[in-house]
Amino acid sequence: MAQQMWTWALCLHLVAAAAAAQKVDGAQDGGSISHSLALVQRLDALLLQGNGSDVSLRVETPSADDVKVIPVHALVLSLQSPVFEEMLLGRNASVLVLEESSECAAVFDKFIRYLYCGEISVRLDQATPLHRLATKYQVLGLQEGITQYMRQNLARDSPSGHVAGWYEYALQAGDGTLADSCLQYLSWNLSSVLQSGEWLGVSAHLLMALLQRSDLVLQSEVELFAGLEAWIVHRQPDGLTAENALRAVRYAMMPPRDLFRLQTQSPVLARYQESVRDLLYLSFQFHAASPVHMAKYFDVNCSLFVPRNYLSPLWGAAWPVHNPTRDDRSISFQTQLGPSGHDASKRVTWNALFSPRWLPLSMRPMYAETGAMQPTRVEGGRPRVIVTPATSSADFAGVTFQKTVLVMGQQGGKVVVRHVYNFHQSTEESGDFLSAADLHRRTSEDLVDGSLLLHVVVKPLYQTLVASRS
Repeated sequence: MAQQMWTWALCLHLVAAAAAAQKVDGAQDGGSISHSLALVQRLDALLLQGNGSDVSLRVETPSADDVKVIPVHALVLSLQSPVFEEMLLGRNASVLVLEESSECAAVFDKFIRYLYCGEISVRLDQATPLHRLATKYQVLGLQEGITQYMRQNLARDSPSGHVAGWYEYALQAGDGTLADSCLQYLSWNLSSVLQSGEWLGVSAHLLMALLQRSDLVLQSEVELFAGLEAWIVHRQPDGLTAENALRAVRYAMMPPRDLFRLQTQSPVLARYQESVRDLLYLSFQFHAASPVHMAKYFDVNCSLFVPRNYLSPLWGAAWPVHNPTRDDRSISFQTQLGPSGHDASKRVTWNALFSPRWLPLSMRPMYAETGAMQPTRVEGGRPRVIVTPATSSADFAGVTFQKTVLVMGQQGGKVVVRHVYNFHQSTEESGDFLSAADLHRRTSEDLVDGSLLLHVVVKPLYQTLVASRS
């Protein structure tokens, strides 16, 4: 009891000393007083010197190779962590033994200092063990802060990558928000991930989660197959895992010449060809027949026939928009009518318009007499992109075009895909196009060298005409 009273007295003394060390700012009839900095410094010194410590934490690892003993103050730990509060109330000795993993033990000093000072410096390799400690001891502020740090540093460079590891940890910890952020980053930047040292280390679970998505951003389906082949050769998974992964490839999105090359040159496809023979056969049929005829017999809306977000010029165009807060900008580009070999020689010309100040349709007033709309380009309006074909054609029959605008930005010193918007004609359909983007500050993470860097992708989708064979 005497020790606890001494600790209380020490804490009160620290507060009083911090108050005496600060000045009052403001007018004579009012102002603000802040003693936080001096208080943090004194609490930091209290932890380092161990003055008035009433308990010691003995941090052990399973191998017991490295043991840390940290003198602490039960009052401080109890105020910050309900788990520590319960453990300290039930103790019957001056030493509290804690067993932690080697990774968590290595950052335990940082974790305890946060409990005293409310601040912490974090490296990429320390984020997971610190998050694990914050979760275990129910330090919710630190837990949320580390989650935010991880989400903001997905694009940071690290020797062997870290996003895949964070994804696996997030699943284990039940942090769905963090898991979704990691999966979205990997999906939207897959082309660069495939070239990194992180790719070959991804788990089979994460691999399948990626392969099943239609919003993957990469050069082509051939690039995805090459990455999958390298993963299978390196990881040597069981046969079922390899077969499931190979069946998630969208072979119909590859030109026939690439399909023939893979069949004759890919050692992985040679080994597992029986598992995907039906998909290859269907893909060759898809390229040989008219899509309209094909749609009478097969469901052309299944994933095999749905394009991903391909960066190849056949599917769209990069579009740097200079001075994105000023005048309208436009661009014209061509894409292949459809992924089918039957449409390989047909091109569609597209006109795209970027307007930085477009009044949303729901906010446009109407003239009661004529029904004509007032001008819709106004000061204070929202940015919008419109993509329309330059001409109509009978070839469009049975084809709908989904447009996707990829918005690049700077994060962690790299150019990454920050936003993806899907629409049919205008980004106004999505409702939130660049709604939170900072386009005025040249150093904004939403701009690249002062420009808004867009990439427009046109995804042709064939429509099933008849549900079953006639």
